[in-house]
Amino acid sequence: MRHPEPQPVAMPPVLSPLIELQGVAVRYGRVQALADIDLRIAPGERVALVGANGSGKSTLLRVLHGLVPPSAGQVRCDAAQRQAMLFQRPHMLRTSAQNNVALALWLRGTRWREARAQALAALQRVGLEAIAAQNARTLSGGQQQRVALARAWGLRPGVLLLDEPTASLDPHAKREVEGLMADLAGSAVQPDGSTQAVTMLFSSHNLGQVKRLASRVVYLEQGRIVAALPVHDFFNGPLPEAARLFVKGEIG
Repeated sequence: MRHPEPQPVAMPPVLSPLIELQGVAVRYGRVQALADIDLRIAPGERVALVGANGSGKSTLLRVLHGLVPPSAGQVRCDAAQRQAMLFQRPHMLRTSAQNNVALALWLRGTRWREARAQALAALQRVGLEAIAAQNARTLSGGQQQRVALARAWGLRPGVLLLDEPTASLDPHAKREVEGLMADLAGSAVQPDGSTQAVTMLFSSHNLGQVKRLASRVVYLEQGRIVAALPVHDFFNGPLPEAARLFVKGEIG
């Protein structure tokens, strides 16, 4: 009796990386800010960058956003993918909150009237439509960060980069901004009308925030990636000694 030929097992599709860094290094004069960085970011990931002050988190985010050119290595990304970056202390122009958001859209080619309308919708998304006409520089730190989130969200990014977005905020404002981060990292409507999950990379010293928001944790030490693990494994599995001490709060 002839047995049937075994059929090949269907393998799940492997997503191509949205962003890939190979051997990336950055030097500021004599300071080696990043060294030999290899990192692949898949679409829809939420990646937390953690490590002590000066470990290279902010520099890595700036490299990813094209603000700092690498001294060595390669950065590959989809040129058609829209990105937005949120800084720890966002810059506010001396004009209304609505105009601060609209200007970003106008610089991307949106007509001013339409940019103003989209800016108001973005402010409504973050719960700030009531202060749309207020000078952005008179707002509290938490409100300014929410305006910055509205400005980023209004651009409909596929990739959202955030550098210590809640570091200087009071506990109430931190909870508000963190909730918005989780919300904005969900599915977003893209300029072509399609819907996709936003890929989010953020640096943070708040390990509770990392547990709540991240799907993967990248630990940096002296400009190098020491560990890159799913969030559960990072907090519950074995770690290199420096990373273990950081999680225990003995390195900060």
